[in-house]
Amino acid sequence: MFTEEISNKLKTYVYRLIDPRNGETFYVGKGKGNRVFSHIRAEENLEGDDFDNKLKRIREIRLAGLEVAHVIHRHGMDEKTAFEVESALIDAYPGLTNIVSGTGANEYGVMHANEIIRQYLAEEAVFKHKALLININISASQSSVYEATLRAWKLSKSNAEETEVILATVKGLIVAAFVADEWLDATAENFPGSEDIPGRIGFVGKEAPEEIAKLYVGKRVPNKYRKRGAANPVRYTWK
Repeated sequence: MFTEEISNKLKTYVYRLIDPRNGETFYVGKGKGNRVFSHIRAEENLEGDDFDNKLKRIREIRLAGLEVAHVIHRHGMDEKTAFEVESALIDAYPGLTNIVSGTGANEYGVMHANEIIRQYLAEEAVFKHKALLININISASQSSVYEATLRAWKLSKSNAEETEVILATVKGLIVAAFVADEWLDATAENFPGSEDIPGRIGFVGKEAPEEIAKLYVGKRVPNKYRKRGAANPVRYTWK
């Protein structure tokens, strides 16, 4: 454990947890003081088998008679810098046990060079309709663009119903445009094959007419709608 003197010198740091059996980094985090050691203590004090992949990995290492390697990757940082370093490391190590992706990963995370060129050379969209922007970076790889866009969002139904066009975005580019016929609560009854998600809604709709789609699809979302580190993947353009 770190002494108070060491903790004061470290300030905010970013760390990695490494499996000594294969040298694999399985968790990236940031913190102060003895945060880096907190996962070990959590596993030791956990009863039963209700634990996440990170703690499961730690338990497997302990039962093998070994110790997790704790590496301080960068230290002496302020919070903002640490968030950026943590996010970059999460992108750099596929297969981590982290439940949440790094800050800003959806908009500013790992990208192929050709994606960078396509994104930043794209013409900036000018919104002539009340548009709802929905970032589908993660879910789009697991379903069709429409299915990734239709549910389940934390939105006011009254605001959603004002929307004239729904724009699906991937890393700042608009990839599809839809119009909603109806907004519904995110329940299995309304959206067969899904589960109930209280407090969330979705829409049933169709692709936007061509004259509307061509105004937006393939264009870049203006920077003012792409706040770095924003947790909510949904934004209104008229509010």
